[in-house]
Amino acid sequence: MNTISEPNNALPEITIERLPEKLQEAAKRAGWTDLMPVQKKTIPYVTARRDLMIQSRTGSGKTGAFILPIIDRIDIAKKECQALVLVPTRELANQVATEAKMLAGKDDLRTVAVYGGVAYGPQLEAFKAGAHLVVGTPGRILDHLLKRNFSLEVLDILVFDEADRMLSMGFYPDMKTLQRYLPNTKFSSYMFSATFPSSVMRLAGEFLHNPEVLSLSRDNVHVTEIEHVYYEVPELQKDRTLVKIIEIENPDSALIFCNTKSDVRYVNTVLRRFGYDSDELTSDLSQSKREQVLKKIKKGALKFLVATDIAARGIDINELSHVVQYSPPEDPEIYIHRAGRTGRAGASGKAIMLISKIEKLKLNEIQKLYSIDFLEKPKPEDPDVETIVAERVTAMLETKLRTRDKLQTERMQRFISLAKSLGENDDETSVIAMLLDDFYQDSLHAKPELQKKKPSGYRKNRYRKGK
Repeated sequence: MNTISEPNNALPEITIERLPEKLQEAAKRAGWTDLMPVQKKTIPYVTARRDLMIQSRTGSGKTGAFILPIIDRIDIAKKECQALVLVPTRELANQVATEAKMLAGKDDLRTVAVYGGVAYGPQLEAFKAGAHLVVGTPGRILDHLLKRNFSLEVLDILVFDEADRMLSMGFYPDMKTLQRYLPNTKFSSYMFSATFPSSVMRLAGEFLHNPEVLSLSRDNVHVTEIEHVYYEVPELQKDRTLVKIIEIENPDSALIFCNTKSDVRYVNTVLRRFGYDSDELTSDLSQSKREQVLKKIKKGALKFLVATDIAARGIDINELSHVVQYSPPEDPEIYIHRAGRTGRAGASGKAIMLISKIEKLKLNEIQKLYSIDFLEKPKPEDPDVETIVAERVTAMLETKLRTRDKLQTERMQRFISLAKSLGENDDETSVIAMLLDDFYQDSLHAKPELQKKKPSGYRKNRYRKGK
């Protein structure tokens, strides 16, 4: 059963028959005989120019919910960017741009997908032709803005698609820099997200003006400080699945609970072998070792702590972003004590649990005891990790390139020929892979005290000026 939460002074939903004729033709091109619930509910707010946060899952029809009104609002005569859609991945950029072109049909609406890891040429040509709708990742869009390849001076509509994923990808600094290029004139903004943890709510506070909330969910997921997630995983695949989840989630810090001391030792060993900053805490540790681990925790100098429930009692880790339960607790009542370690003091958090088929009974007990609606996510596979890591490392490298001064840029020219030859030689690709892996590990998985301080601006509720 769907749960719908609407803004105050809610607008009536729209039907396909009540759309403007141009949009009815677009829907016909797409083969739609009816609008999806998210489209019926969202389109009236976009038409009314009311800033809105929309909770809706992938596959719910959300792209059409913002593309249809964008088609209606764009002035084809103006050869400038009037709509900007920010997305977390190149795959989604291509998907949204393709759907926009299909819905626009033979209309003169010009759309361009903009993302890193590809040549600039086609993107530059699209800007010169006067792209009306720009869809892309924050990093590459920021590159073009810095080089004045296009302008947002006449922007009319800004959309954040999958905002929660953009934050987990590490795009927040680029989004804040990009914010400087937004016009002072009035425009409307919309944010789509699968969940509304406080980090997303605060992001909305910085980019949207008095945003309202529309929540549509078959999973009864709504505004919450803690997101409860589980993955069904064969017992023998839990270790590698944990590593994949860490790569996809990219947690600032995590407390990983195990039911036994032997599991703690094993999981900690796996994480350290994969290059993560991890340590363990069990009742078997000597007092000096325990004090050493606790000292690192209090200083914020440890990213991952693997522990049993008994050993973790009394430990308070500030701004803990994730709690991972390698197995559900033997006693269902312990779940809430574990999960409650994250999402404190207004911060957002995620509680993740790995369960085998036989452990699903424990999950059912916890659901009944606390009336928690767990979101099941599919077990991540190697291609999923490869895709997200490639997107993330491309964004980080482009950000690093933007910070180089003229002398550094001149100095690196001596390696351009070598870079080209390595890229063209299959036998040498492992050299490039090694360098990328080292850069990625040093940038994301080094000990916290060795990393540059991460921006924390999204925790501050600053409203965008000029709206």
